Order: sequence, then structure tokens, then C-alpha cells
Amino acid sequence: MTFTAFTETASALLGLRMTKDQIESLKIFEDELLTWNERISLTAIRDAEGVRIKHFLDSLTILLAWDRQTPPKNLIDVGTGAGFPGLVLKLVWPGTQVTLVESVHKKADFCAHIVEKLGLEGVTILPERAETVGQNPAHRQSYDLAVARAVARMPILMEYLLPLVHRNGMVMAMKGESAPAETQEAENAIRLTGGRLNRLVHIQLPGVVEERFIVVVNKIAHTPDEYPRRTGAPAKTPLV
Repeated sequence: MTFTAFTETASALLGLRMTKDQIESLKIFEDELLTWNERISLTAIRDAEGVRIKHFLDSLTILLAWDRQTPPKNLIDVGTGAGFPGLVLKLVWPGTQVTLVESVHKKADFCAHIVEKLGLEGVTILPERAETVGQNPAHRQSYDLAVARAVARMPILMEYLLPLVHRNGMVMAMKGESAPAETQEAENAIRLTGGRLNRLVHIQLPGVVEERFIVVVNKIAHTPDEYPRRTGAPAKTPLV
């Protein structure tokens, strides 16, 4: 898929018409990712077409699930890796304040490099664990939107994400074909941390066989102070 084909697909699939500056920024992002990946393992996807479809386009599918008229004032991306979806969303929502959480320092360093390379403002990078950020008053119950892609199973992920959004905020978990079963498994975790399932948005990326879903959860109540639990506890004993 050429970059022209990528932008045309984004327009057809998402109704998104990117500016020249946005397209140029994504090209720089792509080049830097492929270059860094030769030295440091940031992502298993190592070809340009894969980056465009499975990273850029996949990240942008969040637009299909965000049904509010204006972009979020702020968002937090937990386990962002090399900046997906958070940095891609920042490019199409330039006025949104973006916080990236990534405990693997080489990946957090790459995100910082891209922020500097593209001259992005309003991006905060936290090289910390999700449990730590979720108990930090500066971030707890502060965000319009919390997103995560391929970080953990849904019961664990809900304990990471829901404490970060304010009441009336939204959580979006980007998942594969296991999403319906995982969502059912996470019913108790969603309830305990103040959420309510909104819907599952089915995503079909061009040339990708695997099913994708965005699990959308609304924050309807205050998250009890004990969540998220101490580092490691959500993964060791999920709220099922």
C-alpha cells in the first residue's frame, strides 16, 4: 500500500481527510520507526506497508468509536509502545492533550524522539506502570478518553484504564477476535471500577484477515480508591 493509497483508504474508511502537514508527519514517523527498529526492537512490524495498515490505520480506527462531536480535551494511552495509537491520534487531533504511558524505557525514549522530531506540543510521556499512574492524583479520574492496544486481557485492562477517566469519560480497548469473550469475562471488572459497557465496534482493515474490535466502555461512577491495586496485582488476580 503506497502512502497515497493509505490516505485514500483513511478517507474512505474513516471519513478522514488529512492535511499535507499531517501526511508529512506520518511519513517522518514511519521512517524513524523503521530506522530505529533496525537497532532496537520496538515492534514486530518491520515493513512500510505493515506500518501504514497495522499501526497507522489501525490507530486511526479509534475515530470510528468516538461518537462525540468534538475531539477529547485530553486522552491517555496506556502501554503505547512506539506511540500507537496515542501519537497517531495526536496528529489528527492536534488540540488534544495526550499522555503516553510506557514502562519499557527504550519505547518511551522513541516516543520522546518522535515528539521532538515532529515538534509536537501537549504530549506527556510517563515511563511508569499503569497501576502507578492510576493512583497518581495528577492523572486519576482526569481524562476524557483512555485507550490501549494489545496490552492485557479485558479484566486486567479495565482495572488499568477506568480509574484514569472522569465520570462521563470513555475507555476504548483495541482487541482482536477474542474481544467478545474477553468482554463478557470483564463484566465484574467493569462494574467494580465504575464502568458500563457501551458497545463493541467491529473493525475490518484492508488486507488483514484477523478480526478487530474496539470495546467501548462508559465511565458512569467514581472508581473506588483501592483500584488499581498495587503493581502486578491486576495481572496476577484479575477482577473476574
